[in-house]
This record gives sequence, structure tokens and C-alpha cells, in this order.
Amino acid sequence: MPGTRNETRNDLLAAWLHDHKVQVGELTSLVNTEIGKLTGRCGTVHDRHIRKLLSGEHKSPNALLRTALERVTGQTATELGFIPRGSKKSSPAPTPEDDPLYRRALLAAASAAGVSLATPPLGGNRPRRLNSNDVEALKAELVAWTTSESTYGGTPELEKRAEDITDKVVRLQQENSASTRIRSELYTVAAAFSNSAMWAAIDGQRFESAEYHLDRTIRLAGLSGDPATEFRVWGHASILFRHVNRPTDALAAAERAQASPIARRDPLFSSLAMSRLAISHAALGDDRSAVRYVDLAQKALDRADPNKYRPSWVSFYDQAELDHLAMVARMHLRQWPDAERHAHRSLAYLRPDLKRNSALVHAHLAVAQLGQKDLEQAIGTAQSLPEGMMKHARVRRLLDGFTEQITTLAPHNPEARDWRARYRTVVA
Repeated sequence: MPGTRNETRNDLLAAWLHDHKVQVGELTSLVNTEIGKLTGRCGTVHDRHIRKLLSGEHKSPNALLRTALERVTGQTATELGFIPRGSKKSSPAPTPEDDPLYRRALLAAASAAGVSLATPPLGGNRPRRLNSNDVEALKAELVAWTTSESTYGGTPELEKRAEDITDKVVRLQQENSASTRIRSELYTVAAAFSNSAMWAAIDGQRFESAEYHLDRTIRLAGLSGDPATEFRVWGHASILFRHVNRPTDALAAAERAQASPIARRDPLFSSLAMSRLAISHAALGDDRSAVRYVDLAQKALDRADPNKYRPSWVSFYDQAELDHLAMVARMHLRQWPDAERHAHRSLAYLRPDLKRNSALVHAHLAVAQLGQKDLEQAIGTAQSLPEGMMKHARVRRLLDGFTEQITTLAPHNPEARDWRARYRTVVA
């Protein structure tokens, strides 16, 4: 009948609010803060939006709101009682291939940023003068890409998508005119996408591809003239060089990031640079410098203003990530008890939505415990990892070494045999 409502109250979301003693207004504020981190602009969600989700009037929040809710609560959309768009009932999370999250997040982020997607498509046939709307549309797509990468990791599909958009932005520059400021911003966006492609390749352990992206990213970052972009490029270059066994180059890249103007101006960037310097020194066996940079990184982070506006990509760096990087440095030095201490601190501070980071820290923790000959606890830590995360390239690399070590240390131990059997089944 007209006027009849057929909504069913969202008891799962209501239960989360009740269990955590969070009011609707507080949840609204937390969600808008997370949207700000994702898009660089404070969210515009109102209390009435949350109430409609609670009442069941809205069962499928858009990608940006859904992602923000997941980050605030630490629950998946399904666990919060939401239904994926286009579905009649709950279904498992889609893969990038059959449900590209970046596209849905693009639409939501563009809307939140006030960008009209009805404007002429980027790179159309007729030359035109590029403007800030073009830049904002691309930034929204970058936010969408980052959201998807945080969920799925550095898949080949996401690497290819970032590379394709880089090509599009470069072509856009060549085929149209723009002011000096807009051109610089477009180079910044192109460098960000190229850097994202490089990071996806690093995360997926596709290092030859990552080196190709690095060369291109350095050129684009130089053309942008943006200090934050150059900082990001050299930071990721340092990580890549460590993975391909070029520790001296890794140290030089980390020093280049630390010397950048943005690291001198903002203690948070300085802290991130010094955390990576600690790992580079540790990889070269310089324990004194490594420990000193860990301490300096902590002091710098303590000075950083948490409310300062920064590019959305640096939102990953917080106390949990500092302890994660300090843990890696300690493991290079085989300082197992200190590595374990940093691992536990990282897990205590880690945002619940960062499932991949949690898996990496747990894998490192298992290795650190094994380094102390605590076989039973190390295996227990490894067994706690979700099977899906065991297949992630970086996690699997750690677990491969871990499994070889326990085989050498305790070939006949029943727990070790159980772990090997399970691990072979999972990664086969």
C-alpha cells in the first residue's frame, strides 16, 4: 500500500553502537573524520543518514560511506548488516575483477568532492583548457584506487589500472592546454598513480615491474615539483631497493626522503623517513644507527600535530606503523625480544580494518618468537593467521622462511608437522 514501509531494523549496526556505547552523533563524527582521511575533504554525512541505516531504510551505503564505517568499527559491511549494492542478500566480498571497488568509490568520492562526472571526459577528441575539475576527478579516482588496494593488496589488476590512468594523465597533458598551476597538479596526480603502480608491484613481489614504474615515477615527480610526492617516491624506492638486495641504494633513497623539504617542515614525515632509515641501517648491520633512528622517529611522531592537513596517502603512518617498521629493523639485527615487543605494540595500536598489515605483523611476530626458540608460541602465532592472508606475497615470503626454520629446528615435533601440513594445503 502507498506509504507503507517495509524496512527491517539493522540490528547488527544497532548492536555495535550499544556494545561500544557510541551515540548516533558520535558515529557520524567518526565517519566524517575517516572520509576526510580518504578524500582529503571532511565528510558531509548527517545524523539522519546513520538513522536511515539503523532503521533499515537504507540497506546499501555507497562505497565511501561503507569503507568509512568499516574503518571506524573494524567490522565488514556484511558484519554490520549491510547488503552489497545490486544484491538481494548478503554475499562474500567481491574480488577486484568481478566487482571493481575503485569504480564505486570513485563515484562517491567525486560526489563528496563536488566534482561533476557529467563534464566532458578526460582526454576527449577536442583540445580544451584543463581546469581544477579535471584534477579533482583524478584525485577522487586515486582515493578509490587506494581504498581498493587497502582491501585487496597489490594485485596485478590494480597495478595495471594505476598504470593505465598514468598513461591517460600523461596523454591528457599532451593533447590539451592548462595553466602552470594545473599542469603541475596533473603531473603530481600522474606521479601518484605511477607510484601506486610501483607500490602494487612491490607489494605483490613483482620487482622487475616495480623498477620500471620507479624510473617513470621519478621523472613525473620531478616535473610536478611537489615535495610530498618526491618524498613518497624516494620512500618507496628505498623499500624496493631493500627487496632486490641493494641495501646501499636503499639507504641513499631513504636519506633523500629525509632531506626533502616536507620532512624538515612536518615531524610526521620526518618520523616516517627516520623509521625507514632505521631499517636501511639495520640491513647494513649498523645497529647503533638503526636504534638511534628508531628513537628519533618516535620523538618526531610525538611532536607531530595529528590534526594537520596532509595528503591522504600518508594516513597509514601512525604509532602502529612506526612500531611495525621498528620491528623490521630489530629483526634485521636479530634482536628478537625487541622485535617481539614492537610487534605487540604495533598490534595494540593497529586499526582493525588493516587486515593485511595485521597479517604481516603476525608473520614477523612468529619469526621473532622462533628466533627465541619459543617453538610452541611461534607456531601458535602462525596458526592464527587467516588462510587468505597466508597467500599474500609478502606474508607468504615470511612464512616460507618460517616453515623452513621449524623444519630444521624440530622436524619431528607434532605441532610443527601440523603447521607444515596446513601451510602446504593453504598455499598449494
